Order: sequence, then C-alpha cells, then structure tokens
Amino acid sequence: MDPELKRAIIDDLDRFVRKEEFYKKVGKAWKRGYLLYGPPGKGKSSLIAAMANYLKFDIYDLELSGLYDDSDLKRTLLATSNRSKLVIEDIARLHHAGAGCRELQGSLVICCVASVLKILQYTLNGLLNFMDGLWSCLGDKRIVVFTANHKDRLDPALLRPGRMDVHINMSYCASHGFKLLASNYHGITNRQSQHLYGEIEALIDSTEVTPVEVAEELTKSDDANVAFEALFNFLQRKKAPSFEIKDEGTNIK
Repeated sequence: MDPELKRAIIDDLDRFVRKEEFYKKVGKAWKRGYLLYGPPGKGKSSLIAAMANYLKFDIYDLELSGLYDDSDLKRTLLATSNRSKLVIEDIARLHHAGAGCRELQGSLVICCVASVLKILQYTLNGLLNFMDGLWSCLGDKRIVVFTANHKDRLDPALLRPGRMDVHINMSYCASHGFKLLASNYHGITNRQSQHLYGEIEALIDSTEVTPVEVAEELTKSDDANVAFEALFNFLQRKKAPSFEIKDEGTNIK
C-alpha cells in the first residue's frame, strides 16, 4: 500500500476513535463507514484485518445465512457490542442476493455473499436504514466497511456520507508495494542488493498486477535470486501483448 494512503487511513481511524465528545455534542451516531473498492486480489481483506488489529476491536462470530426477515436481522445487529466493526463484502452483489456470514472471534463481524444466491426477505436497503437508525443509536464506536469490485456499479444512495464516508481505491501493485513486499519476504531494500530489483520496479509500474500476485511469486523460493527471477519472468509474461488468430471460427490466444 502507498505509504501516504496508509498514513491517511491511520489518521482517519485515530480521529474517529478520539472524537467521542464531538459525536455526543452534535448528536450524531459514533459511526464511520468505509468503502474499499477495486478488483479481487488488491488487498481489501488484508486492509480490513489490519484496521481491526490496529483498533484492537474484538471479533464476533455471526451467522447471517439463517436470517430470513428484518426481525432476525435487527436482533443480530443489536447483539453486536460497542467497539465493533461490520464488514459487508461485495456490496454490489449483496444488493441482488442474500448474505452469508462466518463467525471469527471478537467484535469484528464479517459478512459475505452466500455461495448459493438466494433472495431473502430483508433487503440491503432495510439493512442500511436500520444501521442508520436504531442500531447506530444504541451503540458506540462502530465502523462499517463495505467492499466492492466496481464502485461505478453501486447505487449512489449507498455512497453518500454517513454510510460510506471514506472511499479507498485498492489499485494495482506499484513500485512502493513491491519494495515493501521484497523487504518483508527477503530483506532486500535496494537495487544494490539484487540485480533485477530496478528492472522489476520499472515493470511493475507499467503492468497491471495485484499485490497478491507479486507476493505469490516472491514466496515461491527462499532464495531471493530465484524468487526475483520468477517475479521478473511473470511480469514479462503479464506485460507481453496477446495475439488473436482467427481460423474458420476458431480463436487462439
């Protein structure tokens, strides 16, 4: 993650946590909404975990797949404690389908789209209205995190302040992300330490590659030279143009 973006997120979390008196003074619910958007593999789940760890929020196990009406939904949300974090993954799909959920441990509630899509009696709109109203008034220090692969597919009503206050674009891996991964996995921090370091930096900045893909290549070997060569070759393949040959209706790429 870009160091400036990381710092901005930490500063925003810190401001939220220490502004209890402000929220009481203005009569607003002590709640903050985040939208993390971008293609899969960009680190949305890792950022969610890092935010929860930084805030030292507990994690609760919640099962939403068995909820079939608004009453069940309300009872479930009211059972979450203060200092809790509700994560709703792939909000665009959730708008059209039911929700499933896995319980972890603490007060981080992670909701995901069910593998078998089914229409439940409660709607996303009902969930958001309840969070805006009763649920937000009964607790303190709540954070709601939505994730989506495509921000432009979301209903504008979901994006308004008070629901999604902070929008974070989880973009492709850039050179600063590579530097962090190289340091974490192999202790290499500059071009002098590895002969392919500079070439990989240039390739990453001009190639659409996710942090997960970079990490996967770097962990294929404990030998830094082998891992860097694997990453370099992978980036070259990703950057290479694809060719399409048409022959009597058969496409070969």
